[in-house]
Amino acid sequence: MMDAILPLSGKDTTRAVTGTVAPTAANFGETFANVAATARDTLRAGEAAAISGIAGDNSVQDVVEALMSAEQQLRAAIAVRDRVVAAYQEISRMQI
Repeated sequence: MMDAILPLSGKDTTRAVTGTVAPTAANFGETFANVAATARDTLRAGEAAAISGIAGDNSVQDVVEALMSAEQQLRAAIAVRDRVVAAYQEISRMQI
């Protein structure tokens, strides 16, 4: 287990404690776009599951699981939005 921990002076600082390489994004904008796209896709899947559940094509359990996942993504997106707005307000209160 201790062999997986790299010293700070090592060449590869992107390795995690487990020895796997952590994914890196080109910039914050791409990472944020990927998160937003994932949330959008999850919300669409939840909506599609609800529609197919009403039509009788999906089981109730599948519909509930899809809707719970969509709700979790929506809550996460709202939390991120709130943090971005709070950060913007904090910056706008700074004196120049």
